Order: sequence, then structure tokens, then C-alpha cells
Amino acid sequence: MKSAITICLVPEAQRGPFVFHDGIEAGCQAAAEAGFDAVEIFPSSAKEFPASKLSSLLQKNSLNVAAVGTGAGWLKQRLSLTDGDHEKRARAIEFISALIDTAAEYNAPVIIGSMQGQSTEATTRESALQLLAEGLATLADRAKGQGQMLLYEPLNRYETNLLNTQEAAAQFLVENDLVQRGVRLLCDLFHMNIEESNVPESIRHVSTIHSDIIGHVHWADSNRKAMGYGHSNSQAIYQVLLDGGYAKYLAAEVFPLPSATDAAQQTIRSIKTCKPS
Repeated sequence: MKSAITICLVPEAQRGPFVFHDGIEAGCQAAAEAGFDAVEIFPSSAKEFPASKLSSLLQKNSLNVAAVGTGAGWLKQRLSLTDGDHEKRARAIEFISALIDTAAEYNAPVIIGSMQGQSTEATTRESALQLLAEGLATLADRAKGQGQMLLYEPLNRYETNLLNTQEAAAQFLVENDLVQRGVRLLCDLFHMNIEESNVPESIRHVSTIHSDIIGHVHWADSNRKAMGYGHSNSQAIYQVLLDGGYAKYLAAEVFPLPSATDAAQQTIRSIKTCKPS
């Protein structure tokens, strides 16, 4: 498995669970110095993505891009795939599609997390899930055309009322033929610690629903700090991922506590500790 760490380029998300907040250059340098294989980037939009300098920074620091987040579409514009307003849904698709095209230039997928939205009094759960399936299908086709998968992230109950567990999300993807179109699960261990009774067993179970359904992992402890600063059983989680053949990224989407440097170093330590000798 490979390691990745988050770089946030959205000023409005300064308090968010991202490790580096001081720009793309400083973030790439810090990621390389800590020993990471890749960075996960959270940009304001495709238009504001640091494309002019990123390739040289990646080469200079021997890094790849693990994934690109789309959450600024919700944070800054309140756009979602399940909005009852057709025009706003279209804008959400446009926002994410532009990031898919941008991320593909770095051989990276995009993440659909907060932009999935939720059901409301105006949009029933059934309708919201149908809109989500339609939106994910459209975006998956866009990503597949660029040679990429699309990452869908189930969130905890305090952030969405749609799909909170990995099993529910996996069944949803399978039943709507979305796995076949290239949609994969993003297993965020922080959200899972809230919603799952047994995190390793949940990971094992979704792998039986579809052997290749996990596309990305947010390697975060139970308190959303770096792995090892909470009470997650990192060794058991790592082992079940390994047993299932997972070989992609473990990405630190965590708070920069007690400092960004500490969070980065602790993440690398936790991954090294889990690797079989």
C-alpha cells in the first residue's frame, strides 16, 4: 500500500481535517520530507487548481497525486448532486466534471463526499438516492473516458442522511450498476468509526460484495487525528485491507494536530508499523 497526505488550498476550510494548509509548494515539500508517496489535493475549483506549477513540484519532490477532492463545491457554493433544483444539480455536475478532467492529467481520481448532498423535506430519500445514482453514473462515465475511476465516500450521519455505512454504500453501487461504470468506495476510517460496529469486519464484508470495490482509504484515527492518536486498531485494519488485495493509497485526511509536522510523521510511523516485516 502507498501513502498520501492532504493539502488544502481552500481558505474557507482552514479548520478542516487536512494536514497542510500553506500552499501547494510548501505542502509538496513537506510531504516529500515526511516520506509520503503522494498528495491528495483539496482545491477551490478546477479553474483555481495549481496546474501551472504542480507537474514540476511533483517531479521535484518525487510525488504523485493520489486523489482530488470536490468538497469546495459544497463548502463555497452549496452545490450537490441531490439538490431539488435542476439548475443547481447541473452546476454540481459541471463543477465536478471540470475537476475530473483536471485530475486526470495527473492520473488521479476525484472524490464525491460532501457534494453528494442529502434528502430534505422537499426531496425525499428515495428521490435523493435516485438523483445520486444518476449523478454518479454521469460522472463515472466522464471519469472512465479519462481512464479514471470515481471515488464515492459514505459520510457519517451528522454530514449526510443518505448512505452512512460501507455496506449500504456498496449495495447501492452494485444495485445501480455503478461499480461496473467505475465507481469505487472511499473508506474513510473516521466516518467508519462513527457508523460501523467493527471497522475491520466492515471492510472484509464489502470486499465480499465486490472484490475490487475499495478504491481509496482515508487513514484517520477515531478522533480524526493521525492514526495512532486515537483508539482505532490500525494493525487489524491494515491486515484486512492487505488480505483483500488492496494496494492503493492510505491517505491522511486528518487534523494537523498537535502540528502538521507531527501529524505527517505519525501517519508515516503508523503505516510502517503495520507493514509486515
